[in-house]
Amino acid sequence: MAHELTKKQAVIRMIGFGIASAAVYAGAFYDPNAFVELCSRGGGYTALPIATVLLVSFVHGGFASNLWTALGITAKVPAKTAQAVKTQTKRPEARATLNA
Repeated sequence: MAHELTKKQAVIRMIGFGIASAAVYAGAFYDPNAFVELCSRGGGYTALPIATVLLVSFVHGGFASNLWTALGITAKVPAKTAQAVKTQTKRPEARATLNA
């Protein structure tokens, strides 16, 4: 089960992720030509755009998630989880009968 954050913890984490998100976006847009030149060197540098997208996604996702938690917007959890439903259903059995 996921750890539930208090609103105060969510606000603190939201501010941290917000600062990190702003820094990542500022770094990406400060000198885009330098980034393109760095990525076009070849070799291991070709993985840099993918790593950058993953970093932006992680940081921005952390900010957005904590923003929603700080605002009190949470996901609705169903009463029965998929695991509980799965254990309750019986698998149909195959039966063969002979007509004599």
